[in-house]
Parts: sequence; structure tokens; C-alpha cells
Amino acid sequence: MTSLQNKTALITGGTKGIGLGIAERMAAEGMRIAITGRNAAEARTEASKLIKLGAADTLGLICDVRDEKSQEACVKEIMATWGQLDVVIANAGVGHFDSIESMSLEKWNEVIDTNLTGVFNTVKATVEALKASKGYLITMASLAGTNFFANGAAYNASKFGLVGFTQAVMLDLRKYGIKVTTIMPGSVATYFNGHVPNEKDDWKIQPEDIGDMVVDLLKLNPRTLPSKIEVRPSMPQ
Repeated sequence: MTSLQNKTALITGGTKGIGLGIAERMAAEGMRIAITGRNAAEARTEASKLIKLGAADTLGLICDVRDEKSQEACVKEIMATWGQLDVVIANAGVGHFDSIESMSLEKWNEVIDTNLTGVFNTVKATVEALKASKGYLITMASLAGTNFFANGAAYNASKFGLVGFTQAVMLDLRKYGIKVTTIMPGSVATYFNGHVPNEKDDWKIQPEDIGDMVVDLLKLNPRTLPSKIEVRPSMPQ
């Protein structure tokens, strides 16, 4: 995709943080962008702001990635509006951190159902559209998908699983001309897990940095596929 003008993208969990950082960078390239979130008003508001940044067109859609029918409805609306889907960013995620002694089944299920099964639902809902466009699927994993830590049983399990899932999907889909990459960031200045970004986060990866990386991937010569990318702060605290 040497030119991204009028290419279409779906970003799950695109109303803030990494998802919004990617959306804003795509907007500057003149893409048509659909962002999803669990709050319809918030999704529409953030989508409308992307027009001012250069997006060709936008959609703000309500979606819970844990619900396959919700995902399918979003893709149906995108296809009805634009007729194609070129890029899918499976970004929506949650985190609950506790020891295995204290981790509740409810929190375990929310993490696994969102971070892992939610991506499965996203891929299943978009795969036929990506076949038609010979498009690009990018999943947002984490360095927690290769580095385990105390109190991380649920999150580690979801991200280890997501890394393996994405690499297997890459092998399944490349015969259709679909490129698949998983990005594994370290510390990012986002609203994740209730954090509010502030000046103390300046050392961290910024959401727009991930956005730059995504655009670079989309413009890379198609003969080359960075299928798994680890990215971390250059100078951690």
C-alpha cells in the first residue's frame, strides 16, 4: 500500500490510547477509518475529530469484541458504507492483575474473552473482506506475551495466547495475499487499567509512535513481512 489515501481501516478499541493514536496517524494519510468502542457517543465523537486531521471519511461504531454478532454488525456497516476493508487493527484489550489465589473467575474470563477470544471474533468477522482486498491484519499484543510476571496470570495467558494465535493466523492467511503482524509493545503512555497519562510518562512509548509503526508497516514493500515486532522504551525508568 504505497498510498493509503482512501484505504479503509477498522480499529477495535479505537476511542483512546494506542487505538486512537493509530487512528490519528492513519487520518493524516487520508484513510477512511472506523473506530469501535463500548460507548457509542464516545466512538462517534472521536471519529468525527479524525476528519479534521485529514481522514477521508470516518465511522464511530459501538462494539463489544466479546460478542461475535456485534463484530459482524460493525463489519457489515463498514462494507455497506465503503464497500471494502483493507486494514484491521485488533487493539481492544483489558487487564486485571492479581495473584492466582485472589484472581476471580469473572476477571479471568473478562481478560481472556476480550484479549484473546475478542481477537478471534474480530478476525472471523473480517477475514472474507480482507481476502477480497488482500489486506493487512495487525493484532496488538504485548511484551507480556513473552515475559511473565507475578500477578499476571490472566494477562500473560491472554497475550501469550494472542502471540501464538496471530502467528498461526499469519500462516493460514498469507496464501490469500493477506499480511498479518502482531505488535508487542512494552510500557506505553495510555489510559490502560485506569492510568491517566501525564508528564511522568514522557519516557514511555507514546500512542502516536505505534501509529507511525503501523503506517510504516502498511507502506512496506509487500515482499517483506515483519510478522512479530517487539517494541520497548529506549531508556526505561
